[in-house]
Amino acid sequence: MAGRKPGVIALFDVDGTLTAPRKVVTPEMLEFLHKLQEVVTVGVVGGSDLVKISEQLGKTVITDYDYVFSENGLVAHKNGELIGSQSLKQFLGEDKLKEFINFTLHYIADLDIPIKRGTFIEFRSGMLNVSPIGRNCSQEERDEFEKYDKVHNIRPKMVSVLREKFAHLSLAFSIGGQISFDVFPQGWDKTYCLRYLEGFEEIHFFGDKTYKGGNDHEIYESERTVGHTVKSPEDTAAQCTALFLTKQAGVE
Repeated sequence: MAGRKPGVIALFDVDGTLTAPRKVVTPEMLEFLHKLQEVVTVGVVGGSDLVKISEQLGKTVITDYDYVFSENGLVAHKNGELIGSQSLKQFLGEDKLKEFINFTLHYIADLDIPIKRGTFIEFRSGMLNVSPIGRNCSQEERDEFEKYDKVHNIRPKMVSVLREKFAHLSLAFSIGGQISFDVFPQGWDKTYCLRYLEGFEEIHFFGDKTYKGGNDHEIYESERTVGHTVKSPEDTAAQCTALFLTKQAGVE
């Protein structure tokens, strides 16, 4: 696109940044992103798999934006084409993977929390997503667990136990969203996607969980990015407008 600023990309987290948690993107945000894409390259990076990202951003997400990185970039698309993928199963091997899953399920079975539903471990290409309450809970149950977790620290305590138990596997843990946390080999956080963006001089990353332990922290802190903490999709749009669009229009 002729009007784009060369060498610059705006890279966005999904949940809490482009959408409300686990909600569908609004028409206003879609319109804004397409407008922004006329000025800079646009990419999205989420911890979820492509199916869940598509549920939030639309079925044509991989062709709507220049780069789409699912599972932290372990599955990478550029202009609709698959350009890379990585497998947790190949990295760990079946025995180590089974060891981790067995222990985690036993831990959850003994965990005393108000309610439990189903799908406590979701196996993805490049990571495991672990949810003490289970991913089959309703949105109302999600909201209640999030409040409960902030008081009782269910996820942080569980991560601490797993980190110590499986220190020999060199795994990383990242708490994100309302009900779960991701488990992946060290270095397979959202900075993984940066290997596909070598041609960019400025990588602006926007995310809501940029604090230590949040799933946006590593890429936010990376020397290769200019990190921006956002509070909501509306805040994302406001910050991007001030950074890219008003300058483009010649407004100081």
